[in-house]
Amino acid sequence: MANPRIPYRFSNDGPILKPHDQGPIIVHLVVNVENWQFDTAMPRTIITPPHGKETVPDVPNFSWADYGMRAGLPRLIEAITSRGLPASTSINASVLQSYEPAAVAMHEAKWEFIGHGMHQKSIQQAGDEAVVVKQSLDALQALTGRQPQGWLSPGLRESFDTPDVLKACSIDYVFDWVVDDLPNWMQTRHGPLLSMPYNLELNDSIIYAIEKHATGQFLDRTSRTLKLFERESNTHPRVLAIGLHPHLMGVPHRLGEFESMLDLLMQSPQVCFLKPHEIYEWYVKQVPAS
Repeated sequence: MANPRIPYRFSNDGPILKPHDQGPIIVHLVVNVENWQFDTAMPRTIITPPHGKETVPDVPNFSWADYGMRAGLPRLIEAITSRGLPASTSINASVLQSYEPAAVAMHEAKWEFIGHGMHQKSIQQAGDEAVVVKQSLDALQALTGRQPQGWLSPGLRESFDTPDVLKACSIDYVFDWVVDDLPNWMQTRHGPLLSMPYNLELNDSIIYAIEKHATGQFLDRTSRTLKLFERESNTHPRVLAIGLHPHLMGVPHRLGEFESMLDLLMQSPQVCFLKPHEIYEWYVKQVPAS
């Protein structure tokens, strides 16, 4: 088997799904809220160091992310909440201490909290995986009053054991396996775990930090994706996940693009906006774990 967790099939050859009551195209807004530690190397950079030699502290690249937490995140929150839209945050648990007002603001906006590790570093670098997952979930539960149902690994990086660890910690769905526009059941040693759609192509980190496209590319991709999904959803529902980061889409020259993306999606009669636990409930009701 090429994929050790999710059996291969054409997407449309899966179970026949009834569209969600609110619409056949389900949009999930995922705001990744991260703590880049000042005393370690930055997980991603916008400016390379002189002579190519990495330095710690890395003030310019730390400031890039820190600006997002100070100025970008409140812009994203306002753009989403002013339109009455639901969203989720995949959040490093240490944000609750380092950026407490940000965590409180998202909780007050009724966003769903998704586990995202303690700090923004891959699970292979974070310490004992089971301990990191448990600590992250416990910290988020202390703020929200409930353990997160979902998990998105920092950088989408996993060990060979990550799905087993997540299932053992009572996680219901994971966003790391971007293999389909619909959910899929995954195999773990502790029972089925739902793979929830996420996106690399509709993700500001890919578009603007890695591929370095000009502003406007995200809106263009969203428009093209919506056009195809409107056609495909006549026979099969679709989940349209959008990955966002405050230091990328919350900057002044891109915020208008983000607002245009939201308005474009809201104008389609086939689109609804849901939180991930609602997508989970919609799918599991029709395709229960076996």
